[in-house]
Amino acid sequence: MSVDRWVEPGSPTHGTTAHLKDLKKDSRGLSALSDYASGNESDDENYVQVKNPNIDKMEEDVLYHFALGTKSHDLKRMFGDVKFVCVGGSPRRMEGFATYMLNALGQSLPAGQALINIARATDRYALYKAGPVLAASHGIGVPSLSVALHEIIKILYHAGATDVNIFRLGTSGGVGLEPGTVVVSESAVDSLLRPELELAILGKLVHRPAILDKHLVTELTALARPDDSYKVVSGKTMCTLDFYEGQGRLDGAFCDYTEADKMAFLNNMYEKGVRNIEMESLCFAAMCHHAGIRGAVVCVTLLDRLKGDQINTPRDELHEWDNRPAEIVARLIRKRMGLKEYSKEGKASG
Repeated sequence: MSVDRWVEPGSPTHGTTAHLKDLKKDSRGLSALSDYASGNESDDENYVQVKNPNIDKMEEDVLYHFALGTKSHDLKRMFGDVKFVCVGGSPRRMEGFATYMLNALGQSLPAGQALINIARATDRYALYKAGPVLAASHGIGVPSLSVALHEIIKILYHAGATDVNIFRLGTSGGVGLEPGTVVVSESAVDSLLRPELELAILGKLVHRPAILDKHLVTELTALARPDDSYKVVSGKTMCTLDFYEGQGRLDGAFCDYTEADKMAFLNNMYEKGVRNIEMESLCFAAMCHHAGIRGAVVCVTLLDRLKGDQINTPRDELHEWDNRPAEIVARLIRKRMGLKEYSKEGKASG
């Protein structure tokens, strides 16, 4: 089966297990991953860290929104081998991605068993694992993403995970791009084009740089193929706190500006290098950078905002577009793991 096609949850090929046997790598493979993560030729592993001295003083760390805890679960056994974390808004999308990654990694699992949502005891987020790949939903917008990433980073810390890269897979509105184009974010900016996340902490404003990993941008964009039916580009991503007014839409419940105002705003964004708009990248970039974890944002555009506000593409076509960020990130993961590449027909090559 081709690993360049999404496996929809509930489809006949959706037969997987809750307990995937850990993928084993030799010391050279781990060393290579470590070298890449650290940006040099050191043999030291890059452990995920938290910048909070209180964590180690706690009798138990309850990861409430994922229904996990340091006493109730053996986090090291469950997540110690994680090298790639992929997050996206929808639980259904991330279940599909986890199933897709099982096929991409060439895993054969027992019949009659199903991929299990590790966080099934809560309805807040979903969490799946496929070998060294952790897939999690984060909801919509900065606040929801922030909660999820805080706890994911702590999961990785308690698990002793090393050399981890985190990817956000999502959808967005394009600016001057053909719908269906995949954008790898060079940087994330807010609605005022500031490349930083502004937080109010204890009554004071704190600004954290929103920096994405440039090596990942280069590596991801280079994985586009001549036979792909879509383009992969890089550019700035604008992150807003709202889907309607914050993005200059004319179709919200409120609109106190004109179409001319909207077009002037979007054209200015385009001239400043913005190529897509969504609602999570700024927080994602700031948190990854603050944690010292390499992060990348890969989103597909569902429309060109210079030509309209509403998404009226047929659902089947939108579903195909929705899979494209997963295809690009899966290529990177297979490449890092030394797996053979696959053609569109599912044949190994190289």
